[in-house]
Amino acid sequence: MLRICCVAIFLLMVLTLGVTNTHANDAFPNARKPTSREDLKYWLENMVVFHDFTVDEIQQATGLEQSDIQIAIKGLKLKPGSNSNTKPNAPLLIKPYPGGRHPRIGFLEGAIHPQRETKISVFTPWDQSSYVVLDIPEAIWSNLGLTYLAHTHVPTIWSKQNIELPQMEWTRHKSGMLSLLRKLPNGIQFHTVVVPRKDAVLMDMLLTNGTDKPLSKLHVQNCAMLKMAKGFSQQNNANKVFRAPYAACKSESGNHWIIMAWSPCFKTWGNQKCPCLHSDPIFPDCPPGETTHIKGWFSFFTGTNIEAEFDRIDQLGWQKIPMKGVE
Repeated sequence: MLRICCVAIFLLMVLTLGVTNTHANDAFPNARKPTSREDLKYWLENMVVFHDFTVDEIQQATGLEQSDIQIAIKGLKLKPGSNSNTKPNAPLLIKPYPGGRHPRIGFLEGAIHPQRETKISVFTPWDQSSYVVLDIPEAIWSNLGLTYLAHTHVPTIWSKQNIELPQMEWTRHKSGMLSLLRKLPNGIQFHTVVVPRKDAVLMDMLLTNGTDKPLSKLHVQNCAMLKMAKGFSQQNNANKVFRAPYAACKSESGNHWIIMAWSPCFKTWGNQKCPCLHSDPIFPDCPPGETTHIKGWFSFFTGTNIEAEFDRIDQLGWQKIPMKGVE
């Protein structure tokens, strides 16, 4: 009887969602309504169990009525913080970031309406209520100008033409891999692949030139936002170390580190207001019809000698590790 009631609740929720309209309403302009019962279940579990969202934050992400959200959470028996991963050889836990909760503490005017389709959460192995939000890519520049931006801040070559890019979502693979393929209106496309391992998260990004002219000055901005990583959210750069391609942040306790690297790298830095880490790569110049490639690394470290850890990671040759479906 209880199961029948739960099914009825979900069917009612699906009718309420309006499956053809992923934009919620004017009150929540950056919200995305789930498009099916399965979609609703996935995102509510993502937000409640893994990200510990409040009902208000879930509403910001979905645009649903708070009473409907509470009914659905109860029907699904979702409990905040029940995401403990106790398997000894399990890969690092990653999830698509659901939006709703802004991933920055400060400099919010530099990231208006952040889009969730470029963002993933990587949960810390020592505390799985803490996570880092990776924005990959946050921005792509080329000789054409600002070619892609994962939020609203400054004009892109598309907003100058009043072209709105369609919303997208990460493809979730059974292996745990996440991928996103976006084709821009002029034929340029970028493909981001994220693979969690026990020791690190490996990332690949490919850019294909679908235009009829060469592309150059292909600078990429990749960001690791530290707001929700306990002990790492100080708004300064005194706790950070930059040794290209590595950018690292030290915890308040001094024995935990967050590390990100991209190759080939042209700049490592941190915005203390956000706060965040950057290891910003550059794609090689790309002739028409060709594809160019960059690689990324993200990991956690327990210890104090971060320079030795950089050297150890270097010796792994992570820039040359092939990833299925990419090479």
